[in-house]
Amino acid sequence: MDPIIQNYLTSLRFEEPQQFKSMAAFPIFTSLNGGPDYMTMKEALEKAILSVTEVSSGGSVPELKVTNKGDTGVLLLDGEEVAGAKQNRVLNTTILVKEKSETVIPVSCTEQGRWSSVSSSFHDSDTVMSPKLRVEKARTVAASLQNTGEYRSDQGTVWREINKMAVKADTVSRTGAMRDVYQAKMKELDDYLKAFS
Repeated sequence: MDPIIQNYLTSLRFEEPQQFKSMAAFPIFTSLNGGPDYMTMKEALEKAILSVTEVSSGGSVPELKVTNKGDTGVLLLDGEEVAGAKQNRVLNTTILVKEKSETVIPVSCTEQGRWSSVSSSFHDSDTVMSPKLRVEKARTVAASLQNTGEYRSDQGTVWREINKMAVKADTVSRTGAMRDVYQAKMKELDDYLKAFS
């Protein structure tokens, strides 16, 4: 095993699990410092270092434009959702956006019933696609990558899975928005957030 990896793994310390209802979290700590220097998408959007917009005035469902005006990279995670502009979208892959750069990123729509501008740019929606939904999206993205070399999802599959999630959660969204399902369940989600320090 590589000595750097071995050193890191042997430095890990596991704390007592924290539990709430049917969920358990195992805190893991390390005494090692360092790692890549980057900001999260949420941090960069809040500090107006990062902007996420439609690729053009007409927009393109599977693509968004990201501009990093800062001196640090910004980490965009697969499954993170941005809200606003013509419709809410979720990232199809994890991307580290280089400092002082502009790029087009692959996304999927998470709001089937809207294609009209509510803002000129996107903001962090405080929502991340569920693991089950992410697996289904990733399966179609992997197939697209193999067949076309592009990180595209099967949009119909994404919408069907969001609809299944809404039905299971017994929620209704006027625009079929994934975010609306989470908003409807915010009280329950807050209970989990409060339970884990």
